[in-house]
Amino acid sequence: MKTLSSYKPSALLVIIAFAIVYVVWGSTYFFIQMAVHSFPPMLLGALRFFSAGVLLLTWCAIKGDKLWVTKDIITSGVSGLLMLFVATGIVIWAERTLPSAMVAIMVSANPIWFVVLDKVNWNVNLKSRTTVAGLILGFAGVIMLFGEAISKSLAGSISYAQLNGLVLLLAGPIAWSAGSLYSKKRASDAPARVNTSWQMIISGLAFIPAALVNHEFHSFHFAQVSVQSRLAIVYLILFGSIAAFSAYIWLLKVRPATQVSTHSYVNPVIAVLLGTLFAHENISRLQIFGRWLFW
Repeated sequence: MKTLSSYKPSALLVIIAFAIVYVVWGSTYFFIQMAVHSFPPMLLGALRFFSAGVLLLTWCAIKGDKLWVTKDIITSGVSGLLMLFVATGIVIWAERTLPSAMVAIMVSANPIWFVVLDKVNWNVNLKSRTTVAGLILGFAGVIMLFGEAISKSLAGSISYAQLNGLVLLLAGPIAWSAGSLYSKKRASDAPARVNTSWQMIISGLAFIPAALVNHEFHSFHFAQVSVQSRLAIVYLILFGSIAAFSAYIWLLKVRPATQVSTHSYVNPVIAVLLGTLFAHENISRLQIFGRWLFW
């Protein structure tokens, strides 16, 4: 078996994986909002991730992978809960009231937290003037975007639910970065698809009690879900979770975490294009400028 240190993937596979993460994940913000129009948010998370995890784990079983390694399941559980249940759960919750493009812009603070939380590489990252300047500009962008939301709230042009979503979105990138770094540092020789399967299954199960607390089972009837939302959910399961998340976890094993986090620079661009072209979302000049600071 190839060890992590000796395994060197082909450049073509790395490029394809980055392309999937860049483009497909950028589109998921649009499809999440399409899905939550007629599907409860926590049930959406449960259905999306549990279904994707079971499908992928079935494929792993067909391939003859070792599935029941306790250490790997625990590691996958912790990282999956942070990335999918907490971080992505916040995104799903926020998109009930906020434009998908705005959510994507707020989440683009991920690279900042990758540097801040990666204590092992502080000596390298924080000695770089470019990195430090990027951190300062990135935080300025977050403050600028959030400051605009506070001003709108005080003026009465933004609802409490929208402001609450923006506050939660400040925590999402922290949870995502922490989960990603945990997954990378605890990576085993098991195929990335096995780890991805357990991450999605465990996080999918965690969404079920959240749906209970949010009283989503009482009022939900699948027959009332629009065809558009159903198609969006299928897209999120097959492309957003199985394809894109699998590619992301694999990249974490073979490439530096800060390099993998660059998807946060591209995803909002895709989200803004889809949101403005197909959902007629309006993004202010200040939001665009704040997003530019993250670069």
